[in-house]
Amino acid sequence: MEELKLTQEWDKVFPKSDKVEHSKVTFHNRYGITLAADLYIPKNVEGKLAAIAVCGPFGAVKERASGLYAQTMAERGLLTMAFDPSFTGESGGKPRYMASPDINTEDFQAAVDFLSLHEKADSERIGIIGICGWGGMALNAAALDTRIKATVASTMYDMTRVNAKGYFDAEDSEEARYEKKQAMNAQRLEDYRSGTYALGGGVVDPLPEDAPFFVKDYHDYYKTKRGYHARSLNSNGGWNITGCMSFLNQPILKYSNEIRSAVLIMHGEKAHSCYFSRDAYADMVKDNPYADNKELLIIPGAVHTDLYDGGGKGAIPFDKMEEFFTENLK
Repeated sequence: MEELKLTQEWDKVFPKSDKVEHSKVTFHNRYGITLAADLYIPKNVEGKLAAIAVCGPFGAVKERASGLYAQTMAERGLLTMAFDPSFTGESGGKPRYMASPDINTEDFQAAVDFLSLHEKADSERIGIIGICGWGGMALNAAALDTRIKATVASTMYDMTRVNAKGYFDAEDSEEARYEKKQAMNAQRLEDYRSGTYALGGGVVDPLPEDAPFFVKDYHDYYKTKRGYHARSLNSNGGWNITGCMSFLNQPILKYSNEIRSAVLIMHGEKAHSCYFSRDAYADMVKDNPYADNKELLIIPGAVHTDLYDGGGKGAIPFDKMEEFFTENLK
């Protein structure tokens, strides 16, 4: 495996818990990329534990929302791991700041490999949590990996849909997609010529007065003390311009209605992105003989980033998640 240089001091945007043991670990996916993770193990718990891998949001790092989810669920008795996906954060993979519906789904499966073989984990009780763009990846992994017994998708994005159709499907036409592909392919030549990959820019800063609400929502998280982190793409230069090119013609949720394992999709009622979860849930249960263990939870008054860190109002339903995993990771 590639040798990674991992930060050992606590550099999360949330306080460290005295109820869990924390350590840095690495694992590799089947493409040979080494990934970095924070492992959280509850103190004073005996026997094999149910285990959960957590990732997201899209363009974030494990020192934020995924780490908060992982640490909190570890406080509730689960062995958990928050990881940086390939090409981002402390994880390996070059060139940097690329995304792939295939490789990033594989990242979740590689995390399941690691947890399944961990000495303190019960390999028959493995779950995953995906946040934002990783909520869609989590559903894709659940459709592919029969070892995953329970999945939570929180404030999810379908990254293939938003890339191919734009926000709120406002660019859902052959012409609009052709223009995107034309621009990206022109950018490929520029990148090849220069020997570098141009960045697309992170969350806009300073914030324009006429910015849409969802941009203000992201700015309030990624560009403030609430969620800024030096390694995060969204806080800084963003993904490569061509980083998400393959999402344009690869729908990741094609077989979501064949998921047999338990799924909880949860989203804020006032989130700009709520339509992703509503539609994903409807598609997942349609003609699915295993629909009884699927649930859509809409959280009143919550916006998109409230499910990153609670939004100062305790919006993340950790009690519900604990109940869900307890029931489905028996």
